[in-house]
Amino acid sequence: MDHTPGAEASGLTEPTAPDELADVTKRAMDRWSTAHSPRHADLMTSLVQHLHAFAREVELTEEEWMRAIEWLTATGRLSDDKRQEFILASDVLGLSMLVVGLNHRFTPAATPATVLGPFHIDGSPEVPWGHDMSDGLPGTPLYVTGRVTSTDGTPVPGAVLDVWQADTDGAYEAQLPEVDEARLRAKYRARDDGSFCIRTIAPHGYSIPMDGPVGDLIRHTDISHYRPAHFHVLLDEPGHRRLITHLFRAGAAYLDTDVVFGTKDVLIVPFTPRPAGPSPDGATCQRPFLSAEFDFVLQPD
Repeated sequence: MDHTPGAEASGLTEPTAPDELADVTKRAMDRWSTAHSPRHADLMTSLVQHLHAFAREVELTEEEWMRAIEWLTATGRLSDDKRQEFILASDVLGLSMLVVGLNHRFTPAATPATVLGPFHIDGSPEVPWGHDMSDGLPGTPLYVTGRVTSTDGTPVPGAVLDVWQADTDGAYEAQLPEVDEARLRAKYRARDDGSFCIRTIAPHGYSIPMDGPVGDLIRHTDISHYRPAHFHVLLDEPGHRRLITHLFRAGAAYLDTDVVFGTKDVLIVPFTPRPAGPSPDGATCQRPFLSAEFDFVLQPD
């Protein structure tokens, strides 16, 4: 590269030429193309290409780059086996729902998939028909009934519904370090005809955790940091595609502004008020309750 007179003495040089910037990208892509797995090579060379293109497009400054590194570092420090701040970041950026859509292209007859979220806990206890997974926690009783079927309408006998939700304060078990037992999470097994009965409490809308790096990012925008009232369901049955989904309460706030982009019309369900008396589990509820009906339809492999 040519230098202006006296440039070496002053420490000044001309700006880096555009072809040199392109050369950095090409050389980085060439190096990562040596990955032993072809898929690994594709992923990494494309990542390098798009990261470099992003930096060029926004004219990324060194100060901005360092702030991004610090944000990623803080996000990693806050992530552990009970809280996954990186999943939360992916959720609010819409990336989680994009990946779900790319990987779960079910037929229209099947129940659509949504995000797992950062608060699922493996190993929930299997409970009997109509068991109250709220176990005395405050809230309006909610019974959810329906069937688990395949897309052709045949039942999936013995299907296991892994269910979890937040309490009336918007807190999941994973957010409560003092809790050391299953709380508002359980596995319900369907009967031979695919029917199931879940008892819990009506979920409320809540704010995502705003005490970490993701919250700091959102505070600089007009983005709503709330999720509409919902609970999560996971079904993983042999012969069918794994389904991770939500059920949302019809009429709930934030349905149109769900911070993780998870709302889908077919997953919005009326919660119907019922007086105290006979309940869907075949027993009697001593106080007014809500009931909801929904059939989970699984996509065959």
